[in-house]
Amino acid sequence: MTGESPLLPFLDGGGRRSRFGVEVPPAVERPVVERPVVERLLAGAAEVDLTPPPGMPKAGYSSNAHLGNGFRTRLRARVLHLRSATTSLALVQCDLLGGSSVVQHLVAHAVAERTDVPVEGLWIGATHTHAGPGQFLGTDFYNRWASNKAGFDPAWTQFLVDQIAAGVIAAHDRRRPARLAVGSTEVWGLTRNRSLDPHVRNDTVPDKRTEPQRKWVSVNPLLHLVRVDAEAPDGGLEPLAAAVVFSVHGTGISQHADEYNADVWAYLVGELGDRIERTHGRRPVVGAMEGTHADVAPALRPGLAGHREAQRIGCGIGVEAAALYERLEGELRADVTLAAGLREVDLGRDRTIDGIELPNRPAVGAALIAGAMENLTPVIHRIPPFKAGVPKRRPRGPHGQKWIIGGRWGQPLAQPIRSFPRVLAVQAFRLGDSVLVGLPFEITVESGRRIEAAVAAAVGSSGIGRVIVSSVANEYWGYCTTPEEYARQFYEGGHTIYGPRTQPFLAAHAARLAGETVRLGGVAGAQAERRWDLATKRYLPPAEVATTPRRLLQDPAFTDPTATVDGYWEVQWADGPPGSLRWHEPLVRVEAADGPAGWTLARHDGRPVDDQGWDVEVTHLGPVASGAHRYRARWYDPAFRAGRRHRFVLLANGDRPELPGTPFD
Repeated sequence: MTGESPLLPFLDGGGRRSRFGVEVPPAVERPVVERPVVERLLAGAAEVDLTPPPGMPKAGYSSNAHLGNGFRTRLRARVLHLRSATTSLALVQCDLLGGSSVVQHLVAHAVAERTDVPVEGLWIGATHTHAGPGQFLGTDFYNRWASNKAGFDPAWTQFLVDQIAAGVIAAHDRRRPARLAVGSTEVWGLTRNRSLDPHVRNDTVPDKRTEPQRKWVSVNPLLHLVRVDAEAPDGGLEPLAAAVVFSVHGTGISQHADEYNADVWAYLVGELGDRIERTHGRRPVVGAMEGTHADVAPALRPGLAGHREAQRIGCGIGVEAAALYERLEGELRADVTLAAGLREVDLGRDRTIDGIELPNRPAVGAALIAGAMENLTPVIHRIPPFKAGVPKRRPRGPHGQKWIIGGRWGQPLAQPIRSFPRVLAVQAFRLGDSVLVGLPFEITVESGRRIEAAVAAAVGSSGIGRVIVSSVANEYWGYCTTPEEYARQFYEGGHTIYGPRTQPFLAAHAARLAGETVRLGGVAGAQAERRWDLATKRYLPPAEVATTPRRLLQDPAFTDPTATVDGYWEVQWADGPPGSLRWHEPLVRVEAADGPAGWTLARHDGRPVDDQGWDVEVTHLGPVASGAHRYRARWYDPAFRAGRRHRFVLLANGDRPELPGTPFD
């Protein structure tokens, strides 16, 4: 399609279903169309805000989730654009549950006339935070069951497309000569395997009783980092971008929290950015996305889930990432070989590769209902067949040991096959001597190792020394376990919707695509046209003009810390409805003044105290009289010194003017 966005006719949510499609311009299944040759590496980077207004269903905890009521740590997308020889790519790292085929294709469509980034060069990765909105995915099943509400929201999806496309265009337009390095390090003590029983059943895990000398790791400790420096005006180099791949679930903050947040990833990215800025005097665009994390959780201390624990873990990972960033300085190179490959496999027609066949119909297992080990569903998780580790004793059919919810005849009536994901996207980027593989599943540690090994065997003769596997890229498809893990039917196996052969099937496809991408210099394997037919419901509040005459700001008050929550200053105010504010733009900051000096932006450990970092939370409390709504801002873990005054400031936003509050000290 050309011209206006395919989603525009559905923005008012008047219909029950959204039906739209996107044509992919170059030809399918041949090397990418040649672009003008660029002799050396060019790079650009950009960051855009994805924070929505209150009222969106949050994705990750299914029916146990809540509607978002504000934010503490914003949701963002970071774009790293690279161009060399004839390859142009954009690595987009989003604070969302996963990528989305809808978003990927519509962003590719939106940037086609302004950039040279093709769809095979556009990667939509994610941190897999469980505290961002859903309702933007390409399947009815996950638009229904990933969140606490059902339906695809075209308005929210259009917002994501517009913001991400703007980021890709900005990164493309800012590109300049650059140097790149990729490295890896190990991070220990901050993650744990939440599903050890299935993990130790893998044939590749040694029996500690008979082979005690062999070491086996139940988590994926590898943190991979892409560092890009750009040429500065003085002829030297300056930080441009850093992209992290690490394996940890975005579940450091309780499922009972109502605010949108990026969970441990906000603190990881913030700590890494702070340290680079302190060392180099310039802050690059810092992003992150998942590795092979499906059975890996944050190593929370018992009973302490929340922002304090998420900060401890995220910052700890960020410290290790910063050390790796510095070590890579001597490895930066301008002569970097790039390649991008994408293949979309329609499982309705092609379910076999190398003799490995997937079932025609996906199926959801009873163990999924019981929940994951750190967020179990009360009562149900104790009852067979929902209880973890209660597989069928006599497995039969393509789904083996899985107890299918509703049975193999009842589930199709409740969940028609068209509601499930059917077009599998496999993506591969070559970055010098590294290959980055993206798959839409949550991939377990051992599944990731096997996929990595298959890819390494396919590309090893081409000078590739590092394979990085990333989960939840370009769509969300549930889980991928090994056949041995699947046989135990814990949460991860129950949520492996395409059965026990999923991991070997993905390994074969990833190896084939990566091998062709490296050998041919790229693969343009997207379908000629992608179409979607999705049950629709609008949750994004419509933009509106505030009718209240003016903002009213109350005096602030302090609340002491507890064992799990930091102390905070709080202020409440009356304002227009949520749709009258632009939540993806700054709303609140804290200012400081020493004695008679004027007011300046407050800082804590060198960080600005505003709603762009992790110290300030903004919450919608609901409507009050005369069309006004009540809001609050909290400044957590405030830092003081004698003689210094502070004040909250409501920033100009939408049609609302700036408003300073009452000073406090």
